[in-house]
Amino acid sequence: MNSAATQIRVVLIRPTHPGNVGAAARALKNMGLERLYVVAPAAFPHVEATARAAGAEDLLAGAVLSPDLDAALAECHYVLGTSARPRHIGWPMLEPAEAGTRLVDESRRGPVALLFGQERSGLTNAELDRCHALVQIPANPAYPSLNLAAAVQVLAYEIRRALGLPEQPRSEESEAPPASANEMEHFYRHLEEVLVDTGFLDPANPRLLMRRLRRLFNRARPDQNEMAILRGILSAVQRVTRKS
Repeated sequence: MNSAATQIRVVLIRPTHPGNVGAAARALKNMGLERLYVVAPAAFPHVEATARAAGAEDLLAGAVLSPDLDAALAECHYVLGTSARPRHIGWPMLEPAEAGTRLVDESRRGPVALLFGQERSGLTNAELDRCHALVQIPANPAYPSLNLAAAVQVLAYEIRRALGLPEQPRSEESEAPPASANEMEHFYRHLEEVLVDTGFLDPANPRLLMRRLRRLFNRARPDQNEMAILRGILSAVQRVTRKS
């Protein structure tokens, strides 16, 4: 695991729904993070947390259960809080991407923490006092409150981006190489023959039909397997038209 990632603690404070703890663990594992701290939960461990973890049971088993915030923040030199609403006293506010970068930068100097308050009320004033800055996830002003696990997912994603962790390999769009220029030209000649044979294209008055069809198939960029299918269709059409 990335050494900086091991220094980043995600701290859930007084969560009331055990399912949210499990879903938050899943969100962290999705993004390659594993330091989960749970402070004074209403119910944890819990069967619902395990069910919602959906494959991240190892993070739940390794979660640090803390009696209070002091214990969860022990040794942390930088603390970032999450907030869904404006505060009377101004704190430095970060965008999610900035928050991810700041946490990763600070984690290179030692343990850091990202705090999530109770689902209904968020962070208390005393908990805010422990924060060096706050992060707010942009949302619909008429309904800005995110589910706890959803907020964890968004910020865990930004941390992953800042860490530069490898992305999931993307599957190749095609197993076959793209059709070559010569193969495309053979196809266009074949296509034009069929269009003439069927009467769809009048060679005496072709207008711009073939040019438009070229643009269409050039945008599609068929591979060699797809080109073989197209040529097979054209050959089948020719067999029918030439028999009739």
